[in-house]
Amino acid sequence: MENIYVAESGANGTIHIDEFDGHKSKAALNGTHDISNDRALTILIVGAGIGGLTTAIALRQAGHMQWHFTPAGHLRRRLRLKSDVGQGNVIRSMNMRGSSKIWQHPWHLAHRIHLHDTLKRTATSKGGQGSACELHMGSRIRDVDELKGMITLETGETVTGDVVIGADGVHSVARNSIDSNAQPFGCGKSAFRFLIPKGAIKNDPITSRLVDDEGELKIWYGEDRRIAWVLLDMDEIPVWNKHRLALIGDAAHPFLPHQGQGAGAAIEDAAALAVVLPLGTQPAEVPQRLSLYDTIRHARATRIQHLSRIIGGDDLHKKQELDMFGFTSYNFGHDEFDNSAQKFREYLWSLNEKKYSRMPLAFGPMPGPRQDHFGRPRNGSSSTFVTASIQFKTSATALRTLFPPGREGYAFSKPGTVAYASFSCTALNKMAWLGGGGYNHIGLYIHGVEYTYKGAYMPILFESLADPIVSVREELGMPKLFSTVEIARGEKSYHARTGWRGVNWGTFSLSGLSEAALSVTSMTGSDDEGILVHRYIPSVGRENKGKTEADYAVFDKFSEAVPQARVTRTLVAEEAEFSIDGLSWDELPTLHHVISRLAGLPVYEIVGAKVVEGTGVSDVGSAKPC
Repeated sequence: MENIYVAESGANGTIHIDEFDGHKSKAALNGTHDISNDRALTILIVGAGIGGLTTAIALRQAGHMQWHFTPAGHLRRRLRLKSDVGQGNVIRSMNMRGSSKIWQHPWHLAHRIHLHDTLKRTATSKGGQGSACELHMGSRIRDVDELKGMITLETGETVTGDVVIGADGVHSVARNSIDSNAQPFGCGKSAFRFLIPKGAIKNDPITSRLVDDEGELKIWYGEDRRIAWVLLDMDEIPVWNKHRLALIGDAAHPFLPHQGQGAGAAIEDAAALAVVLPLGTQPAEVPQRLSLYDTIRHARATRIQHLSRIIGGDDLHKKQELDMFGFTSYNFGHDEFDNSAQKFREYLWSLNEKKYSRMPLAFGPMPGPRQDHFGRPRNGSSSTFVTASIQFKTSATALRTLFPPGREGYAFSKPGTVAYASFSCTALNKMAWLGGGGYNHIGLYIHGVEYTYKGAYMPILFESLADPIVSVREELGMPKLFSTVEIARGEKSYHARTGWRGVNWGTFSLSGLSEAALSVTSMTGSDDEGILVHRYIPSVGRENKGKTEADYAVFDKFSEAVPQARVTRTLVAEEAEFSIDGLSWDELPTLHHVISRLAGLPVYEIVGAKVVEGTGVSDVGSAKPC
């Protein structure tokens, strides 16, 4: 049960309590918030104006976080501006039918009282998500303890929660707990506001023509102004939050009324708060989340506040410099839910500084074998592997042609023209990052190669799934390509077949398999210290052909692998063979140049073959440049 207590300070004299059921969500914000504990927060809202009620509604819906709160300016209107004071002569008229098409939502014009009543009904209704709000009238706030999250009523009664929201207007009591020196002051101007029924204007022959056209906004500016409503302003507060307290609306940023953006900004504040406080937020996280709210909202609200001052001021030069259409776009071309949701995603992504980021960047860290979507490390200790390897004696001079061309430093550790290599085929399963599934891969490992480190040089690795290919190519620089890798096992045999779009290019067979002592050899098929590969990334653009962005060797040391593999079974083959056919460019249009080179390697002798089974699949995160 999430509790929201909404109390008005002296401004409107009301307190209301909102208690509602939280709705469990494991994918709030479209998968950006991983909720491990759905404990709801107790939220105290000081104030029951438009901002306070909207906040109550938004937090009531926090279980799903699917409400869309538009700024108050999203109104579809046909607008005509500035009539000559006195005679009603049109000075300037603009048809907004065409320009209104740029807005994604309809424009709605609502009287402030009607909007407030609707918000109140929505907050207190029995229907809808969450429990209805219960309003308690006449309770005033005396003090807010921002550290404890406690409000004290004038009666001396105290209420404590996880969050306190100060929505108590320009004369805010809650604001004193953040900045007691911030007080509103008269801006030097006043206003007189009143409502006249349209019928009264229509029935007067002098004014009837002013309301002939539907869907219009007409404005008159005059120099003679009656002093009736002192317009209050306030200097900017450096921050709107402190510990468990956050300010919204006029409590944080009182607006002069020259743009009519005060209520809209308060609604935007409410939307931002609901985003940064989804169901599952822990009490210990509240201060940081409220700081994030301030970061999201402060600059935008302050800018609108500043420009409202200019519009209502007497400095004609400053007014003439304003781009009114540009500022209208700034006011209305903003959706605070979309904005806050993205900022909240970026905040969650930033919690783990050491993470892999790769394309497409817009969606945040990419999940893979080394991390989840939030950059948290994976644990592959329960994953399984079955590796079949065939080691053969071949030509060292032929293998040297598979070293990175033009890159010096790669060499065999021992002299001579004979060397050893292995084709090693591995089936991986129970991979958490693949939802418990797995994939197969097969690669060529050239033993006894050194480049700063000694290990098995891997010129190519074929895999049967796109996800690990993309992940490891981008993050670790492994030379991976796609190929189907089909594996069939008999009681004493193992067979693998490789191909591309129905065309088979390789077969690998082990027969006469029998139990043997547990092997401690690696996936390379020998006792290598690690794997050597060469990372190469080309520059972008036709004019940059032949230029590189990355070009260096990478070494993955087996002793640093996490987790370490645990071999549970080893089978040794009596016989083994493999056959590779390079086929043609028509049959292998993207692989022929690779497969034909593998097919050309001479096989002087099959040295050994085996199948190794076990648990614990390394994330290859120990790979590093060398």
